[in-house]
Amino acid sequence: MRLIRPFRAAALPLVLPLVAGPAWAGSGPNPGDTAWLLVSSALVLLMVPGLALFYGGMVRAKNILSTLMLSFIAMGVLAVQWVVAGYSLSFGGAPGPWIGGLDRLFLAGLTPDTLSGTVPTLAFAVFQGMFAIITPALISGALVERVKFGAYTLFIVLWAFLVYDPLAHWVWGDGGWLLELGALDFAGGTVVHISSGVSALAAILVLGKRRGYPTERFIPHNLTMTLLGAGLLWFGWFGFNAGSALAANGTAVLAFVSTNTAAAAGMLGWLAAEKVRFGKPSALGAASGLVAGLVAITPGAGFITPGWAIVVGGLAGFICFRAVCLKERFGYDDALDVLGVHGVGGAWGALATGIFATVGAGSLITGDVRQFGVQVVGVVAAAVYAFAVTWVLCRVLDATIGLRVSPEDELVGLDQTAHGEVGYSL
Repeated sequence: MRLIRPFRAAALPLVLPLVAGPAWAGSGPNPGDTAWLLVSSALVLLMVPGLALFYGGMVRAKNILSTLMLSFIAMGVLAVQWVVAGYSLSFGGAPGPWIGGLDRLFLAGLTPDTLSGTVPTLAFAVFQGMFAIITPALISGALVERVKFGAYTLFIVLWAFLVYDPLAHWVWGDGGWLLELGALDFAGGTVVHISSGVSALAAILVLGKRRGYPTERFIPHNLTMTLLGAGLLWFGWFGFNAGSALAANGTAVLAFVSTNTAAAAGMLGWLAAEKVRFGKPSALGAASGLVAGLVAITPGAGFITPGWAIVVGGLAGFICFRAVCLKERFGYDDALDVLGVHGVGGAWGALATGIFATVGAGSLITGDVRQFGVQVVGVVAAAVYAFAVTWVLCRVLDATIGLRVSPEDELVGLDQTAHGEVGYSL
C-alpha cells in the first residue's frame, strides 16, 4: 500500500521539526493521532447539522424543513458516494494530474492495519469523507425556497463526481497538478469554499430568482436558530482545520489557535463594516462574519500565525460584507450569500495564505513571490473549473428533469409541497 499524501500531509515535514514532539516509534498506528483524527471527523460531521440550522434560521418559516433537509440529505447520499467511488477518484490509483484511479472503489484493500503515515488509512478516508459531505451542502444556501428536492439530490451526487473529486485530487491527491505546482491549501479553501461558492453562482444563474425577489422582503424567521448554527460551525471547524494536520501535534495546535482567532476577528470586521453602513451591528452580521473568518483562515490555518490570523479574519469580515452587498447591484438571488461568504472568503483566504504564510511555507512577507503566484493560479483554476462544470450540469438537469418547483408550490412553501410536513405547529 502506497502512502497517501494529501498536500496537508505533504507539508508536515517542513513544519514538524519546528513544532512537533518526538516521532511515533511504534509499529502500528499512533493512538493519539488516530484518536484526534476520529474526533475531528465527528466534529466535521457535526458541522452539517450546524450548517442546516445556520441556513434554516434565515429562510421563511414555510421553508424551514425543506432547508434543513438540503443539508441532511447530503449526509446520506454523499457518505455513500464517497465510499463507493469518491475516495478512489480523489486519492486512489496511480498518480495522475487530473483524477485518481478506480482501485479503491468501495474502499477496497483498506483494512484496519493499512496505514497512511501514523494513522489507519480508513481514518484518513472517513475524515476526508466528511469534507466531501459538507461541501455540496454549502451550495444549498443559494438555492433554498425554490429548488426541487429530488433534482437537488441528484445534482449534489453528480457534482461530487464531476467537481469535488477532481478538485480534491488536484490539490491533495498524489500527482495532483496543483499539489505538484506547490499550491497551499491546508484544509480546503480551494477544494471546499471556492468550489462551492462559484458553483452556487452558476446554479442560481440557471435556477433563477425566488418569486418576488428583489421587491419582496425575505425576512429570516428565526435568527436564534442561525446563531446556534453559527456556534456549532465554529465548534466543528476546529476539527475541520486542526484535524487537517492529520496528527495530534504542534501543527494541529497552530491551526486550532489561528482558526479561533480568525473567526473572532471576522465577526468584529463584519460588525464594524455593518455599523458604518447601517448604523447598527446585527446578530445576523455576527454570525456571517465569524463564518467569513473561518472560511478565510481555512487554507492557511497550519501556515499562518495567530497574529496574522487577526488580519486575515478581520479583512475577511469586511471583504465578505462588501461582496454580499454587491448582489443588490448585480441582481442575482444568492439567497443565503454562499458566493459572498464562501466563494469570496475562500478566494481571499487562498490569496492571504500566499501573503501571510510563515510557518512551514513561504509567502510575500517572507519574500516568496512565486508562492503568491501559485496561489493565484489555484484560485483561478478552481473557480473557472467549478463554475463551468456546474453551469453545464445545471443546464442539463433543468432541461431534463427540471430544477425548480412550480410557482404554486413556491407560494405555499416547500415544507408542505415537497415533504408533506410543517416546521411549527403552534
